[in-house]
Amino acid sequence: MAGGKIFQPSTKIRLTNVSIVRLRKGGKRFEVACYKNKVTEWRTGVEKDIDEVLQIHQIYVNVSKGQVAKTEELRKCFNTEDVDEVIKEVLMKGEQQVSDKERHHQLDNMLRDIATVVAEKCVNPATQQPYTVTMIEKIMADIHYSVNPNRSAKQQALDVIKQIQEQNTVPISRAQMRIRISMPRKDAKRLREKILELVATVEDEERDEGGGEEYEQVCLIDPGQYRAVTELISGVPKGAGTVEILSLRDINDEDSTLN
Repeated sequence: MAGGKIFQPSTKIRLTNVSIVRLRKGGKRFEVACYKNKVTEWRTGVEKDIDEVLQIHQIYVNVSKGQVAKTEELRKCFNTEDVDEVIKEVLMKGEQQVSDKERHHQLDNMLRDIATVVAEKCVNPATQQPYTVTMIEKIMADIHYSVNPNRSAKQQALDVIKQIQEQNTVPISRAQMRIRISMPRKDAKRLREKILELVATVEDEERDEGGGEEYEQVCLIDPGQYRAVTELISGVPKGAGTVEILSLRDINDEDSTLN
């Protein structure tokens, strides 16, 4: 068009209300725009769908200005033009940009989550009574536990339990589950020793050959051994083996290290 301006395509995409993760590499700044609270879930493996983390599948040099990173910048700094690969590196290694107020709120929530996990999983071994979440929070303050926003509450709960035990702040131990294991006696002969390796305490056991064809054991196990027991019993032919939970403390967590 004579005398008019020539249209140039823009590489600016503006986003609002986002959580920005920033990584500096090769003298350049790279950013990705994420949904709030999703970055930590991605880093700890809670969220596995990257599309649930990103507001837009794009790499920026400046999210607030909508400036998209150029392909040659990716190639120079990351040795690849694969956008997905670069996004994952930025997500895992970058620094999440949050205000002091947001960071304080996140740490408070994480501390509460950690204390809740510890309270659910542990008891005072002298009384067999659980600690309240408020008591665990006070104990965490006493041992000067520092919350890491990039690790899951379950992972940090293990650290808290270990530190409480090492510093002997209060008596604390992992709660145990009471279960009943049943199977044909002929299978018990084959599996009993393996079962005992997983059991903390045998409370009752029917081993008398004259007691019928069914073997039964009531025992205490650490919650983390529950899956190992069920997998072992699932190998009994024709589904004839069963594991019954007599007293339950949360066993449905995905993280088997603190089940």
